[in-house]
Amino acid sequence: MSHTVVVTSLLIVLDRSSATPLYRQVYEGYRAAIVERRLRPGDRLPSTRSLAAELGISRLPVVNAFEQLVAEGYCEGLVGSGTYVTRSLAGELSPIDPSGSRPGKRPRPGPRVLSRTSARLVRAPAPWLRHFGPFRVGDVAIDQFPLKVWSHLLARHGRTMVPSLLRYGDAMGYWPLREAIASYLRAARSARCEAEQVMIVSGSQQALTIAARAVVDPDSEVWVEEPGYWGVQNALVASNARLVPVPVDEEGLNVGHGIERAPRATAAFITPSRQLPLGTTMSAPRRMQLLDWARRRGAWVIEDDYDSELRYATFPIAALQGLDRDSRVIYIGTFSKVVFPSIRSAYLVIPRDLVSRFVMVRRTLDICPPISSQVVLAEFIREGHFARHLRRMRQLYSERRRVLVECLHQELDERVRYIGEPAGTDLVVLLPKGTRDLPLSERAAEEGLWLMPLSDRYLGRPARQGFVLGYGGTSVEEIPPAVRRLRTLLDQV
Repeated sequence: MSHTVVVTSLLIVLDRSSATPLYRQVYEGYRAAIVERRLRPGDRLPSTRSLAAELGISRLPVVNAFEQLVAEGYCEGLVGSGTYVTRSLAGELSPIDPSGSRPGKRPRPGPRVLSRTSARLVRAPAPWLRHFGPFRVGDVAIDQFPLKVWSHLLARHGRTMVPSLLRYGDAMGYWPLREAIASYLRAARSARCEAEQVMIVSGSQQALTIAARAVVDPDSEVWVEEPGYWGVQNALVASNARLVPVPVDEEGLNVGHGIERAPRATAAFITPSRQLPLGTTMSAPRRMQLLDWARRRGAWVIEDDYDSELRYATFPIAALQGLDRDSRVIYIGTFSKVVFPSIRSAYLVIPRDLVSRFVMVRRTLDICPPISSQVVLAEFIREGHFARHLRRMRQLYSERRRVLVECLHQELDERVRYIGEPAGTDLVVLLPKGTRDLPLSERAAEEGLWLMPLSDRYLGRPARQGFVLGYGGTSVEEIPPAVRRLRTLLDQV
């Protein structure tokens, strides 16, 4: 086979002012030429000495570039003969420029087979979640967080960190944090748990995913609230479960309806303390009915207690887990709403006989949770900062909710009505019959008003139309003008 000696000046253009090292520029130039088939298998590269002379640089960068090309398999060196483009490069390689800005014919892409499961996930990027601003659901008052205290704890941890904390941690999480959480749950949520049952995870979404994989088989029926939380739905879809929407009324999940529709379901995923998104509280008779069904059926109840600490008219509602005498409830809590969202720290309380199974599932996701944030959070709780911050946030969110309700009455009067307990960081506004929420939410997003449509939370045909208004990240000063903008939007219907 004859070999072509490459004319180097057509391939390599060096930029001596660039921060990219010279050897890297030489390497990338040749790699691009090979990938784009401007150099073909068997073509010969010039000697390192001649290329260095032509480029006006020392020989060392050229040697390093050629060695990298050989190491990655683009080129091969033949003793006594030189360096060649690897003869065994098979098929057509796609251009390395993903923008397609390079001239020339682009090769036909190969098949792109994706899983059917990923196509079933229930939420695409939505206009009302693009940015943060008035009524954005899921936002919290991050400007009120005691950042100086947190920064001090972070700095102290950095100064006193020991090498052992750099190793892989326990899959269940940092022991002092688990102890602090168990103590808090027993006192504040009437939960029945010990530190041995607490697993620290990276947010409640991971908790839902672990629970779904641990107790739900493919094609098994699972109750979900209707309307409900998209994160629950996606966790179950990813486990290939069969979702059974069970309607929610003023007493919470309609257990009787669930038994009629799917009596042999293997699990129920619920938000009993404050239903997401309607804000209702599950009544005591419904709680007992649900636990009785789970015991008789041998089913599991996954209790997502996502913002139970934020209650304003009464004391926090006791956790369903505390009523469970048959170890059928898997409890989930999170710090995202009461500390800050990006902490990505949540926890599971697992029945003792399931702990080892949950550990195995967890290790398929991320081995163990990050240690530094756990250490700092444990100190934040132990030193009383968490309790003080929580008291302040209850007062702050209570005031924001009060102002929002007053503005809704003043500006919209009988045109809309709101539902939900005085709790959490959002409330639901129901629209008049015949008014569709989705187009209004899309129009509002264009004007910087973030209204989540209630219909978006239904798996089936929406029974109600309305908006979920988040006030956690909306200040008292922002609420009146935002409600006036909402009124203007409704006036245009």
